[in-house]
Amino acid sequence: MLTRRQWLKSAIAAAAGSGAMLKSTKANAQNKGVQKPSRARQQRSTPRIVTPNGTSLPYEMKNGVKEFRLIAEPVLREFAPGMSVKCWGYNGQTPGPTIEAVEGDRVRILVTNRLPEHTTIHWHGIFLPNGMDGVGGLNQPHINPGETYAYEFTLRQHGTFMYHPHADEMLQLAVGMMGFFIIHPREQENPQIDRDFAIMLHAWAVHPGTYRPDPAVMLDFNMFTFNSKVFPASDHLVVRTGDRVRIRLANLSMDEHPIHIHGHSMWVTATDGGKIPRNGRWPETTALIPVGATRDVEFIADAPGDWAFHCHKSHHTMNAMGHAIPNTLGANQQQLAEKIRELIPGYMAMGETGMAEHSEHITHMTGPKNTLPMMMGKGPFGNIEMGGMFTVIKIRDHLARYDRDPGWYNHPEGTVAYRLK
Repeated sequence: MLTRRQWLKSAIAAAAGSGAMLKSTKANAQNKGVQKPSRARQQRSTPRIVTPNGTSLPYEMKNGVKEFRLIAEPVLREFAPGMSVKCWGYNGQTPGPTIEAVEGDRVRILVTNRLPEHTTIHWHGIFLPNGMDGVGGLNQPHINPGETYAYEFTLRQHGTFMYHPHADEMLQLAVGMMGFFIIHPREQENPQIDRDFAIMLHAWAVHPGTYRPDPAVMLDFNMFTFNSKVFPASDHLVVRTGDRVRIRLANLSMDEHPIHIHGHSMWVTATDGGKIPRNGRWPETTALIPVGATRDVEFIADAPGDWAFHCHKSHHTMNAMGHAIPNTLGANQQQLAEKIRELIPGYMAMGETGMAEHSEHITHMTGPKNTLPMMMGKGPFGNIEMGGMFTVIKIRDHLARYDRDPGWYNHPEGTVAYRLK
């Protein structure tokens, strides 16, 4: 005969078993049709972060402390061929190199200022001693040109965080001073991530014919970037069919960005405040990234192909838009164009039937110096009429390596839209 204690133990064990079975059923439903990862993949350690069009920052071990070196300095960044921008950043790039460490690490970051004015660094979202928080005048003196400051603390959390100045913030953020600080968990993640990307979202005002971002602009931005690149110069995200993919998105611009994935749904799994409990997640195809925040999204790459990944604000997938130009849709400009050609030989009026013709003329019409056309991407079927915050996730069944572009997707017969007449 069962005692009361034995009966309670049996009931608890049964409930735990039911819960495990329910979790397994849900996982199988979510991953239906996905290739089961091999045992070798299951035992792999967490992959290093891939920062498209960027790098991770090396470190040296000094008496048990991971020591990193950051140099704040002017940076010339090529947004895409035909346009280079005079920015500020770190270690020759904007965004600065991604800092990677592990929960529990003791880190020391040596920050040298080679800018023409003072700066600091704030470790956005990271728990640390108050005097290491990097707000100039509040937590520390400013770092003057030529000076080096040391920040040292122990990492007490894991997740996706950022670094940026808290000194002349309006200007220094506007011209590109930001980067990722990613802290890996001490324990191996379950389920494991196969591909882990980090993308910084930013908005710039680079007036036509100029080279420097305008920090005085609050709303009328004309360049929108993934890691300070615009499409088609932004790296593609290359993954294998069946991979569990994480994309870490961070936003230090002046606008929110609804980031949309094609062909899949994704879960928002973490913010810069921490992991979201599993029962608090829901599937999305568009994740809103607020200003001053990070979001981790995850999905199973279960559909081979070339899938668009972009901001869904339509102006944010364009380059160098002139928002003050009058609406020319439906306006016959023939007589006006003839008069303008007397002053500007070769002038061509566009926009009467729509804006797509802009992408048709970029090969033979020049614009202002150091200014990109609005639409400039090309694909296997013609112009991809996008710029700005747009890239392609390339998912392949048979992929030899991640660091080579596999080219455009070879669609199986009967799977491409076709013309009837």
